[in-house]
This record gives sequence, C-alpha cells and structure tokens, in this order.
Amino acid sequence: MSESKRVAVVTGSNRGLGKAIARGIAKTGAHVVVTARTEEAAARAADELCAQGLSASSHQLDVADPASVARAMADVGYQYGRLDILVNNAGIAIDRGQAAASADIEKVRSTLDTNILGTWRCCTAAIPEMRKNGYGRIVNVTSHMGTFGEMGTGSVSYRVSKVGINALTCILAAELKNDGILVNAASPGKVDTRMAYGKATQTPDEASETFVWLATLPSDGPTGGLFFQRKSLDW
Repeated sequence: MSESKRVAVVTGSNRGLGKAIARGIAKTGAHVVVTARTEEAAARAADELCAQGLSASSHQLDVADPASVARAMADVGYQYGRLDILVNNAGIAIDRGQAAASADIEKVRSTLDTNILGTWRCCTAAIPEMRKNGYGRIVNVTSHMGTFGEMGTGSVSYRVSKVGINALTCILAAELKNDGILVNAASPGKVDTRMAYGKATQTPDEASETFVWLATLPSDGPTGGLFFQRKSLDW
C-alpha cells in the first residue's frame, strides 16, 4: 500500500449504512479498515470489498469496550503508519416508543454507552494518530431525532445519545480546528437498514454519499461541527 494512501476506519461497517460508507470511501482511493464486534463479521465484509477491487482490511472493534477501541486504533496506526479518517457509524436503537418518565434505565445505560461514549472513545483513540500526520477527518453519524426542532416522545435514550453526539461534534471541532482535523456530523435520514423499522426512503448507498463527502473534505472544507443537509438528508 502506498504511504500516501489515506487510511480510514469505519465503525460498525460490516453491514448496512456503515458498509456502504466503507465502500464509498474505498472508491475514492483510500484504504478502509472494516470493523465489527466480531473479527469474522468484519473479515467477511472486507473480503467483499476486496473482491470488488477495493483496498480494504478488517479489525475487530466493539465501541462499548474501551480495550477493543484502544487496540484497534493503535493497531491501525502501527500497521499503516497513519490514521486519516474515522467515521463513527456504530450505534444501537433498542428503546423505540419508550417514554422518559418510565424509561428502562438499563436500556438507557446501554444506549448511551454504545452511541455517545462509544463515539467519544473512538475519537479520543484516533485523534493522537491523526495528529502525528497533521491531518484528520472525523464524521459522526447523528439523527434528525437528536435535533431540538424534531424532539418529541419515544426512543428517549436514542434521542439523548444523538443530542450528545451533536454536542461532542461541536466541541471537538472547536478544539481541533488548528490541528488539521475537521470534525462534522450528519444525519442519514430514513435508510433501508434494520433500524428503519420499514420506514426507509433511501438505500444505504444513497445515504452514504454525504458521509463519504465529509470524510474526504479538502483542507479548506467546512468545519465547526455543522450538521450538513445535502440531498440524502432527511431533517
């Protein structure tokens, strides 16, 4: 692999939107590290990309496991000498319809640990690797359900986790703007994945376009943690 080739890590990229994002980034010429909670699942997805003539490899990564996160980011940095792009796609939605006043706190804890803390863990593990080369692109997958304009009842822990991701994105963007690291977030809208509950309006490949764009922004590209609304977004 060329030393100048960008290296990307996409969390939860063995299926659905994450897999489409990984494929889209690889098509730009970058090497993509496909991750999943099991090495077998990650390897299967990476093999599919390689069979399409794309540059990909796999690594086990469970965003809810601090040791797994630290190991994955360190291994990527060591093996390739760089880590340029991180797309935080991994997430769960396990409390559809649940009200805040009667929330299952264990589901809340699990959702926050995976969605917001998982994203945060991956960022803090990847940023030192990005700083080594003075370049980085971090893209966080958020949701229209985490915007105050769309705030309502149901799926309370999922909503709160996405609000947290939005805030984290803005804070990191402000902290890292002078380090060559651009941090942004976007909502994919209603995508045909297991989390759509049959209400999808677009395919994963269609929804991935915005995330590939944000993951490959030029140095003078948008920053500031803005939540971009392009044609594939549903706000």
